[in-house]
Amino acid sequence: MKLWSDSWPNGERIPTRFAAGKPEVANGVTFSDNLSPHLAWSEAPAGTQSFALICHDYDVPTRGDDVNKPDREVPSDLPRTDFFHWVMVDLPASLQQLGEGEFSRGFTPHGKPGPDTLHGARHGLNDYTGWFASDPANAGQYFGYDGPFPPFNDSLIHHYVFTLYALSVPRLAVEGAFTGPQVREAVAKHVLAEATHSGTYTLNRRLI
Repeated sequence: MKLWSDSWPNGERIPTRFAAGKPEVANGVTFSDNLSPHLAWSEAPAGTQSFALICHDYDVPTRGDDVNKPDREVPSDLPRTDFFHWVMVDLPASLQQLGEGEFSRGFTPHGKPGPDTLHGARHGLNDYTGWFASDPANAGQYFGYDGPFPPFNDSLIHHYVFTLYALSVPRLAVEGAFTGPQVREAVAKHVLAEATHSGTYTLNRRLI
């Protein structure tokens, strides 16, 4: 199976319009256009009954002590973990692409609605749900796509991996406000094939 995007070449820097955060003129950061990217695929195996999609960043700091502090950088040797930016299941087997901006245009405080979405698919929660949980201006359930917004002082350039799974079931056995780890566990029992498309992003002006 093959997965690609017209939004940026595989492995290259993600354009700012697909990010949730962007640099601001006065040496700060602000919300960006937050467009969901174009994704297309081919050569799904025989027996595919649905697709699932996960986008995650595997470079997220495991401790927040240094995050977004203007007088220091987040150390590159700090242990890192996953942050899920997009979780979607039950995409029909007949579908071959997602249009640019089809699932997200702009950042929505308190989160976009879900789980039901286009093409009869279902969105899970992304990890901005936890990130904004203690922020009254933004707290809520964040379904669907919300793009990169890494710490502006991180010494690492972050990597974002879009993984498409071809599945042997028409409906994945996850319910309600499901999450990335739950989908990973559920798809493991039904994967016929998988393919990835990746990109990088940073808000650290030293690295841009």
